[in-house]
Amino acid sequence: MDVADHIEQLRRDGALLAEAASSVEPAAPVPTCPDWSVRDLVRHIGAVHRWATSFVGGDGRQPLEGDLEQLVGGWPQDADLVPWFRAGHADLVRALAAAPADLEASTFLDAPTPLAFWARRQAHETAIHRVDAQSAVGGLTGFPPPFAADGIDELLLGFANRPGRELPVHTRRSMLVRTTDISRSWRITFTPEGFRNRADPHDTSAEVELAGAASDLYLALWNRRDVTGLTIAGATELIDLWKDSVRIRWS
Repeated sequence: MDVADHIEQLRRDGALLAEAASSVEPAAPVPTCPDWSVRDLVRHIGAVHRWATSFVGGDGRQPLEGDLEQLVGGWPQDADLVPWFRAGHADLVRALAAAPADLEASTFLDAPTPLAFWARRQAHETAIHRVDAQSAVGGLTGFPPPFAADGIDELLLGFANRPGRELPVHTRRSMLVRTTDISRSWRITFTPEGFRNRADPHDTSAEVELAGAASDLYLALWNRRDVTGLTIAGATELIDLWKDSVRIRWS
């Protein structure tokens, strides 16, 4: 996927997130994020959008000690929450669409360019949180297979492969993830020192295979749905180990 594709997906999912959030009370629980209300969710994603816009716009503001409320200068009142989100989302879409291809900005995952990084990261950040908002309402909509597969790439090869994540295993263990609606696969290797994941591996042997539509796998790997309805063959405890081991911080 290219930058324009990611921006368009960001545009669509932001609109769907706002639609879902506006149809329930701000205090409504978010089933996919049990510690959050819809208010918490919209504050979070609205602040992250503003944080990302600061990088795309060139000043790169960092919240103090991860405090997003300080970054945005305080939270809006409940009545203004969704309009506040819409405004920040629109600013981010405009900033990405107007940014030069040779944008200079800080990043925290490998990417072809900083612009490609921010467009992709914010598209997937918004996509997953759109699912969270819809979970509070019901009626989840899925994702196009190429976008879902791209999100699995980002999660497995970007976030999960970062160093410093020790895992509770004593030897290497392996899980194959395979899409059934697009020709993609990933081999997840659990080691005591962390994950060693590969996309479209030549070696497809593994202790367990998890197969299904790309959108369903994307959400399952992000812990936004269970594995009911997916095809599983082998050591199912590795699926539980994945779910217990992957915790992604907002930054």
